[in-house]
Amino acid sequence: MQAYKYSTECGHTEPQTFRVDPKRLRRRMVSQLEAQGISDPNVLKAMAAVPRHLFIQDALEAQAYQDAPIPIGCGQSISQPYIVALMSELLEVRQGLRVLEVGTGSGYQAAVLAALGCTVFTIERLRELYLNASALLRQMPFRGIYTYLGDGTLGMPDAAPFERIIVTAGSPETPQPLLDQLEEGGILLIPVGMRPRQYLMRLRKRQGRVESETLEPVIFVDLIGDHGW
Repeated sequence: MQAYKYSTECGHTEPQTFRVDPKRLRRRMVSQLEAQGISDPNVLKAMAAVPRHLFIQDALEAQAYQDAPIPIGCGQSISQPYIVALMSELLEVRQGLRVLEVGTGSGYQAAVLAALGCTVFTIERLRELYLNASALLRQMPFRGIYTYLGDGTLGMPDAAPFERIIVTAGSPETPQPLLDQLEEGGILLIPVGMRPRQYLMRLRKRQGRVESETLEPVIFVDLIGDHGW
């Protein structure tokens, strides 16, 4: 099997061959996710459908389906499968929802959301990652992914409102522009706090008010921007 994937140089892609059966490894990964408490069948199906090894740098390819974060260059990382599955589950997504993702990174989370049937608007501040992820996502069979370069803490007012917003970097607090762009009845998921004391927060907008839940401790890279660090 030949496909475009990350190389060791940030922003560069080249054809590579994966030497181990990735479908078998994904099935094992999904079994591990079920054992860890991920129960949404649609999320598990999406995790089984997205080829995570294509989002990993060549030198780290053997780690693609381990439950651990992996560096992707430019000081960033791809989240461990459990965190991607957990956040996808906590978003309570369903087919047809419009989702804003802040922090494209490798593009893996966006691909999982698209596999769940969402229309995904994903924004990345680092040009190298934006170009790399955009090229890779165009090779995927999933439709409805739109990539943008810019400050994700400002959101995307021209495309708002969004029914779901997911932030894949830790922020000192929830950026107000993202709350403003969340549709009534929508859910915003974001890690809040300074490493290593970050917590995953889920916010819901109901009748103009924002209700928040503190979920579990997490560790993410910093959210950089006008309304981040």
